[in-house]
Amino acid sequence: MDFISPGLQSYSEQHSHPESPLLLEIAQYTQDCVPKPRMLSGHLQGCFLSMVSRMLTPSTILEIGTYTGYASLCLVEGLQLGGKLVTIDINHLLEKVVRAFFTRSGRSHQIEYLIGDARSIIPGLEYSWDLVFLDADKINYLLYYELVIPQLRSGGYVVADNVLWSGKVIQEESVDEDTEALREFNRKVQSDPRVRNFMLPFRDGLMIVEKI
Repeated sequence: MDFISPGLQSYSEQHSHPESPLLLEIAQYTQDCVPKPRMLSGHLQGCFLSMVSRMLTPSTILEIGTYTGYASLCLVEGLQLGGKLVTIDINHLLEKVVRAFFTRSGRSHQIEYLIGDARSIIPGLEYSWDLVFLDADKINYLLYYELVIPQLRSGGYVVADNVLWSGKVIQEESVDEDTEALREFNRKVQSDPRVRNFMLPFRDGLMIVEKI
């Protein structure tokens, strides 16, 4: 779903902080070599994630859904000295290339990259999270949310991607599992007394959640 015209998209990118050479390389690699390259956060969303991280200056970040590491390297930019980004992905086929990108970034010492099922990994992580970026399988969004909210500090944030799902969340005829899961997630967040929330109609929709 395109919320703005290609011209405005281009203008916005031209007036946003430029991508680093490594981020450009990751984007090109994803486009050329990885299935479903549309899943990449990309320039504008990467700038947004970097800005959020820089504003919060977190000591701990959890990312659920690493993909090719683009968003990971944007999020890590705001980490405090000695801070940690834990990122989880179930796709072991990308592990070697993603680890190489992390090493080349010079920030690999602040990144803990875990391969496996986030549903079983998250409960064993002994962190109090300052920031969580949720961008994994949509069927389990609500489960991931319920797992991380108790671990999120008061005043911490969850940013969940794809909550508008190309506009399908408002299309009555769309009843596939992913769409229904996202509707349920959005309803839960909206009614959750533990948080304040803001749905941002940017790219494929971002749900911004602050724990009270």
